[in-house]
Amino acid sequence: MINNQPELPEIKVIAFYKFIKLHDCENLKSQLHDCMKVNNIYGTILLAEEGINSTISGKPESLNILLNFLRADIRFADLKHKEAYFTKQVFQRQKVKVKKEIISLGCSVNPNEKVGKYLSSLEWNDLIRDPEVLIIDTRNDYEVELGSFERAINPQINKFKDLPEFTEKHIKQIKPKKVAMYCTGGIRCEKYSSYLLKQGFDEVYHLNGGILKYLEEIPQSESKWQGDCFVFDERRAVNHQTYQK
Repeated sequence: MINNQPELPEIKVIAFYKFIKLHDCENLKSQLHDCMKVNNIYGTILLAEEGINSTISGKPESLNILLNFLRADIRFADLKHKEAYFTKQVFQRQKVKVKKEIISLGCSVNPNEKVGKYLSSLEWNDLIRDPEVLIIDTRNDYEVELGSFERAINPQINKFKDLPEFTEKHIKQIKPKKVAMYCTGGIRCEKYSSYLLKQGFDEVYHLNGGILKYLEEIPQSESKWQGDCFVFDERRAVNHQTYQK
């Protein structure tokens, strides 16, 4: 019997992060770097006392080895990831770095203490229909140019660290009852949600898994997303077709 199903490209790209207290970053760095080398996995893994953040590419079976290694650790047992296929490696280097923070907002914020309410992709569609909700895109200006959600505010920032100043000058003046935010993979909006709660905002929501998970889960016919999503690799941009072939 002839199989008419198209073959998937052999390279998978996965992105994941988790805010979790880590006190053995150097040991983890060595183990993860060895795993990447042995299994021909490319990309970057960031480690810090506040957690882990990564986007990597490789053959599906190789990435499963690394994910299984992490999830065998009770701290990462519930680690979630986003995935897409591509025709070739989207990274050229194998990097595991230990940093002060996995993502910096430029001020003292601890997402391991408190964050806003996570919204699934379907819940996000429902919430952003609410006219009382202020929707904030937490990404950099050049990322927003490629695509955004309906009614979303573009803070027109050059870097994530500019968001607190934008908040002081604009969001606090508006005094919205509800604030919802999103970013590429979820990490920036999760940290920003923690910041807003610390600033006294009560109803704070963020898109769980970010735009990438949304593109993966929501059919284009039901999508509130407009345009493409910028990514920091050789692909440059992804959209619904990337995830729903």
